[in-house]
Amino acid sequence: MTESPATIKRWRDMLASERDAAELYTRLAAAESGERREILQELAGVERKHAAHWERKLTDAGAAVPPPGAPSLRTRAIATAARRLSTQAVLPMIERAERSDAGVYDLDPDAAPGMADDERGHARTLARLTGRPSPQRQIDRREGWHRGDRSGTLRAAVFGVSDGLVSNTSLVMGFAGSGAARLTVMLAGVAGLLAGAFSMAAGEYVSMASQRESYQREISLEAQELAENPEEELAELVLIYRAKGLSRAEAQLLAERIMTSRKVALDTLAREELGLDPDELGSPWGAAISSLLAFAIGAFVVVLPYLIGGGTAALVTAICLTAAALLAVGGGIGALNGRPVVRSALRQLAFGGVAAAITFGVGHLIGHAVS
Repeated sequence: MTESPATIKRWRDMLASERDAAELYTRLAAAESGERREILQELAGVERKHAAHWERKLTDAGAAVPPPGAPSLRTRAIATAARRLSTQAVLPMIERAERSDAGVYDLDPDAAPGMADDERGHARTLARLTGRPSPQRQIDRREGWHRGDRSGTLRAAVFGVSDGLVSNTSLVMGFAGSGAARLTVMLAGVAGLLAGAFSMAAGEYVSMASQRESYQREISLEAQELAENPEEELAELVLIYRAKGLSRAEAQLLAERIMTSRKVALDTLAREELGLDPDELGSPWGAAISSLLAFAIGAFVVVLPYLIGGGTAALVTAICLTAAALLAVGGGIGALNGRPVVRSALRQLAFGGVAAAITFGVGHLIGHAVS
């Protein structure tokens, strides 16, 4: 069967791309040592194998196989940066490119079996070489209080209180600034409390449920890959542990032990490859309920004085209570995040105070304009 010129051109483009990728990994390997060099050399070998496939396709079709050309400008630039700086500096860029091209062979009828899996595996291998932490470890490092709150309940509660304070205080201050009667201010505050609390709860539930379903889908896909291609998953584990610094023999032994139990293998792959803890994917109901209650508590602070009295006394009391609450919440967030407590407290007070002052001023202007 005679192949069309477009098909021949596509095969030649694929060949050039694979040759260029092989040259890139070869040059990166030259700038490394030990296990990292071996891993990069193996990636180069995979790319050369892919290039050989396209060479055979061209030969079988009776088309000329172009000779290897000079590496692309991109490959030369990255290799130079790796040599002058370090491979660690350029690997994230290569990983992003590999991820964007990971599906290049998924629907290609001319690709050899396993080529699509090889391309997807490259990005994962590079991620391990970069030492990039998993999504959960990134969160843990940035917000230490997540270490004891994988369900998301504490996060929802803390931010619920903060949102309740700032949003409802701004609402009440707007009405108070307009010169509205005590009952009007109080009803506005209660309405803001209820609307905000249920809105926060609904938002948290949908967000957490969507996140949980996404994580569960990723784990189920990993389970399917484990069932259908255990050898590939074993090789993936070996690469993961080699990228962490184990020798080939040690990584192979550890991976083989893990793979003897399907449950342990899936748990390990979920943690090491996906960065997920299968036992702690977050609770939608817990996040929703804690968010609702926390927002209501925060929003109630500014309403309380108007339930008891009115006028200037209620306004001053509301401002003082809100300021104290903002300082407490800001300080609490700072303590949970490992940040300076006083700085976090003053920052929270500043943002909340500015929002309340602006709405009070706008309410005052509108109130005088319509009176």
